Parts: sequence; structure tokens; C-alpha cells
Amino acid sequence: MTVHVPFDLAYEMDVRADADAVYAVLADVPLSASHFPGLERLVDLGGNRYRWELAKLGTEHVHLQTVYASRYHCDRQRRSVRWEPVAGEGNARVGGRWVIEPRPQGTHLRLELAGELDVPAPAITRALVAPLVVAENERLIERYLANLAERFGGEV
Repeated sequence: MTVHVPFDLAYEMDVRADADAVYAVLADVPLSASHFPGLERLVDLGGNRYRWELAKLGTEHVHLQTVYASRYHCDRQRRSVRWEPVAGEGNARVGGRWVIEPRPQGTHLRLELAGELDVPAPAITRALVAPLVVAENERLIERYLANLAERFGGEV
């Protein structure tokens, strides 16, 4: 059986780097992904599509590995980076966007993520599994943002 765990997350922060420098990192998917904790492998599928393969979580006998692919759309003029799920790749579907806004003292960033993760578990365990999966995803994303903030000279 599979438990489907939806998520809809948003984070904001202000960093010291200017908006063009921030955009350059976030629009370069492999460079941006290199800051994500637990990324085991990023596979270039061509056509601005990348498959993310995260490290396995759990024990040898009971574990979960999140795998998904997204197609990226970047617009330098608008400093826009967004992505949508690629069907048929992995056990998750992830879409989102970076909102990159120049500020006098750096750049304001907003990360929006939405999707669903399929977890092999009995449906009866959904009430236990879903909060744990969401909490682990939040922990990884918060570490990712901290790594990016460091790359961008720290938070303002």
C-alpha cells in the first residue's frame, strides 16, 4: 500500500547578495542543488529537466528514498525560476518557484513548494507517517536555505 503525503510550503529570507548574483545561482539547477543536504545524485534528463535522488532515510530494512523530476523555466529579465513535476519519474511530484526581489541592502527571496510524496506504508498509518515525512522535508529545506544564505553572504 502507499500513503500519499501532500505538502505546500513557503519560506522567505533576505540575503546580502544582489538579485542578479542570487538569480545566477538559483537558475543554475546543478549549482543550486549542490547546496541541498542529502542530495545523492542530480541527473540531467535534458530539456531543462532534472531528476533529484535524495539519500535514503531510515534503517537498512525500512527506508524511504525520495526521487522526483522537475522541468525548470528560468527568465533572466524577471529573475524568475519556476519548476513543475515531470510525470512518471520517481515517487514524488514537486513544483515550485523562487521569487527574487531586489532590495536596497540585498535581495528578498521567497521559496514556494507544492507536491506529493508516495510513501510505501499501510493506509492506516497515514496519521503517523504524514507528519514525519513533512517534518523531515521541512528540516532538509531549512538546511538548504541556510546553505544558500551562507553562499549569498548571510541573511540581512
